[in-house]
Amino acid sequence: MDVFGVMIGLVLLFGIATLVLAVVGTVKAAKAVAAKVEKHEANARRAVETATLKAKTYTKVGPPAQIATVRLKLRTSLDGTRQVLEGGLAQDGQLGESLALLTRLDAHAAELDGELRVLEREPDTARIAAKLPELRERAERITHAAETMRWAAQDRMHRFADDELSRLSQECESEAGALRHWDTGAGSGSASGAAAASAAASGGGSAGVGGAAGATGAAGSSGGGAVRAGLTDGKGRPSAEDLLGLADPLTKLAQRLRKPSTGPSAGPSAS
Repeated sequence: MDVFGVMIGLVLLFGIATLVLAVVGTVKAAKAVAAKVEKHEANARRAVETATLKAKTYTKVGPPAQIATVRLKLRTSLDGTRQVLEGGLAQDGQLGESLALLTRLDAHAAELDGELRVLEREPDTARIAAKLPELRERAERITHAAETMRWAAQDRMHRFADDELSRLSQECESEAGALRHWDTGAGSGSASGAAAASAAASGGGSAGVGGAAGATGAAGSSGGGAVRAGLTDGKGRPSAEDLLGLADPLTKLAQRLRKPSTGPSAGPSAS
């Protein structure tokens, strides 16, 4: 009876643990899906706002067009800098500090963008004319800071790429120089060939012919083994007959044409 109760307790404990794990997994999956949806939603909203600002710069006139131009320039500069830093972060970990600075700069840009949106809905043109220069100057400071980091990151990645290319070029030149040292191998090969020829000549006519034939066969086999099909040389590719399925019919037709004729003219010619 006690064993049966222990087994029931273990089963219940296992069921509870499985239920807890299932709930935890479901919660984590729901959070991951919600984060992805929120990210895509934010990107879509940002794209719509950018397109709206571009449209305002062409359709509006006066202060609304100026405000839209300032907001668009600010947004474009920050987005471009973020793309450059995030793109190079995998190869250069030092860009993480620049990305953290950009995040703080983006917070100031968000506050400024909010003030510009409020000013865009301001009906008093005198108020707009008084506040717009100050906001534009702040936007230029933020834009200049973002552009400075972006240009520095681009120059840094370009320098690293040049250094890597220089090292790779030197390695390729060293490998090419090593591949050109064939004189020693060719000399030893010619010496061994001359020794084999002299031994074959002293061995007699038939032996010399056999040795020469063996040497020729070995050379042919070694040469044949060294040849490999390449990507653009056309070797090893199926023929047009194989691709069209005409290889077997053409082979059968050629065999029929090679068979000797068994007609009445065969008898007199044989006699």
